[in-house]
Amino acid sequence: MTTIIHPAASVAPDAELADGVEVGAYAVIGAGVVIGAGTIVGPHAVVQGPTRIGADNRIFQFASVGSAPQDKKYHGEPTRLEIGDRNVIRECVTLNRGTIQDEGVTAIGDDNLFMAYAHVAHDCRIGNRCVLANNATLGGHVHLGDWVIMGGLSGIHQFCKVGAHAFIANNAAVTRDVPPFVMAVGQPAAAHSVNAEGLKRRGFTPEQIRNIRNAFRVLYRSGLKLADATAQVGALAEEQPELRPIVEFLPQSTRSIVR
Repeated sequence: MTTIIHPAASVAPDAELADGVEVGAYAVIGAGVVIGAGTIVGPHAVVQGPTRIGADNRIFQFASVGSAPQDKKYHGEPTRLEIGDRNVIRECVTLNRGTIQDEGVTAIGDDNLFMAYAHVAHDCRIGNRCVLANNATLGGHVHLGDWVIMGGLSGIHQFCKVGAHAFIANNAAVTRDVPPFVMAVGQPAAAHSVNAEGLKRRGFTPEQIRNIRNAFRVLYRSGLKLADATAQVGALAEEQPELRPIVEFLPQSTRSIVR
């Protein structure tokens, strides 16, 4: 494969571009950037380093990837952004590097879709196959598990965690942690139901979905204290392994869960 760099693009001398990378007109590839095979950087996009981007990603026009964090505590320390493979980064998306107040890295997995104007702040960690719809916004230090979907104009407060297969409704304002499988709705966001349709699409069986719904009822409809509900779900998970993501998530919650 041939690397194609438009004559009007600006590429730093120390940037590393693998075979098959394409860089469009007026795009800027800064120092300390490494881009994997088959990735396409559209016209007018800006990629600043230190940033490492995997293979077969698509970065659309006017995206800003790897810029300095929007954090008043940041004073030019060497932090980085790491992006996996096959991500789609649409127009005007902003993905910022980490800060030394955390681990110094913003990390994004594989096969994610960032729709136009989505924002990923410093020190966020995003799993695989997530979707951030238009204008979805993550504050700093947010963690998203695999398969999380964020609706348009939704936002997540800094330091919140969202478990795998959760669904954040459009315009939702998440201020606390969202357990796996939960659909969160409202301002501030509250637990509405289980993301059953998403689970069906991903191959969960009807029995598994029933078990997850039952665990949701224990957490949110039983009237139990959170510690007691957590213990009950833990007991169920011994014979229902699909509940293990919930059991593993709850002890990691630092902002309490949406209720």
